[in-house]
Amino acid sequence: MSQLLVNTVPQTSSPCKASIPRRRNERSHKAILQAAAELLEEKGYGEICIEAIAARAGVGKQTIYRWWSCKAAVIMEAYAAKATQDIPTPDTGSVKEDLYQILRQLFTVLTTTTAGSAVTGLIAEAQIDPNLAEAFREQFIRCRRAATHVILERGIVRGELRPDLNLELVIDAIYGPVWYRLLLKHAPLDDTFARELVNFLICGTLA
Repeated sequence: MSQLLVNTVPQTSSPCKASIPRRRNERSHKAILQAAAELLEEKGYGEICIEAIAARAGVGKQTIYRWWSCKAAVIMEAYAAKATQDIPTPDTGSVKEDLYQILRQLFTVLTTTTAGSAVTGLIAEAQIDPNLAEAFREQFIRCRRAATHVILERGIVRGELRPDLNLELVIDAIYGPVWYRLLLKHAPLDDTFARELVNFLICGTLA
């Protein structure tokens, strides 16, 4: 089983920290995150700017920059809560079906909502910013990997998968092709791909 490595095009924007730990006015904080989430749904990641977020939230730009150092940091925090709430952990009794369902749900989110453009933009900016990359892993990737880990462990307990599997490597092999297609857009993220990917991976992990 091989792990796909994704290379992204370097960005020219300056690195930004995921957030700046200063005391926040909770009302303004919530208004800014709500504004960012609304604009993300309405316009997509590429069309959002700090000025638009500030105007929608009814605050000055400096209020935003006091707490976040760039657009990506605001968008990530605004989107992270919803993204983690939407992660399923199906338990159909079949590891193959569980993996198919979790991939199908992810594909639906990435292809029918603004999540696809948001995640693509955040991944691109994370390549030049270690702080943003760490926050992205913690707020977006970790929870989905944990849910997939549970599914694979159930498969081992039920005797469907080999007990000696390196589960972290299996998870890399599951999501590597997903991010590859999301970033390069050379092929669709659809039900056929989800099913074929699961079938391909299961062949190498069967008990």
